[in-house]
Amino acid sequence: MKFPETQLHQSLPLLLICDNLRDPGNLGTALRSAAGAGCCKVLLTKGCVDAWEPKVLRAGMGAHFQVPVINNLDWESLPGYLPPDTRVFVADNCGLHAQAQKSASASDPGWVSSHQLMKRHKYEEEEDGEPEASEGWLPELEVQSYDLDWTEAPAAVVIGGETHGVSLESLQLAASTGGRRLLIPVVPGVDSLNSAMAASILLFEGRRQWRAKAVHSGRDRSGLGGAP
Repeated sequence: MKFPETQLHQSLPLLLICDNLRDPGNLGTALRSAAGAGCCKVLLTKGCVDAWEPKVLRAGMGAHFQVPVINNLDWESLPGYLPPDTRVFVADNCGLHAQAQKSASASDPGWVSSHQLMKRHKYEEEEDGEPEASEGWLPELEVQSYDLDWTEAPAAVVIGGETHGVSLESLQLAASTGGRRLLIPVVPGVDSLNSAMAASILLFEGRRQWRAKAVHSGRDRSGLGGAP
């Protein structure tokens, strides 16, 4: 598929990874935000709703024809679609509790929950006849606020599905690339944001950071050009 030249020229080293995102409206809205923010690519893991399903197309409002969308990827092959030196970041609503691999409550749709993953891991181990979960099995990822600099290198943002949040594989990929959890702080009493809304906030924050760097770089070059 050929994409508009203006769109390709405006694209940033910023990717969206949808991890088992099954709601058509959420996926379409996330694709629309990815196109608007200037993402260079959107990667969909196996388990995501078909990107070309009619409800996704309707919610995407033409985004499918503005940003490359790669479907049905497994986690073994997904790194091959990332630009060199890409750092992978996961959306997070567990705050500092997630950093300690603890959470007071389960996650809402579209977000990772350490508590959820730990419960699922323990259940699977019990099914296998191993009564106790091993400590430290969950990759340790530093938590940082979404509005602090995380675009010093090509960046990929992972948004999780509505049922289980992001997968263990996404956390492992983030850890292997030096990524972090990105926290969008919300007021007390609000557990989390819708997955498509969270994707929009993170992607446009990434765009803001890239634009700020471009402006700063331009000022530096201007200053050097005026030096005696």
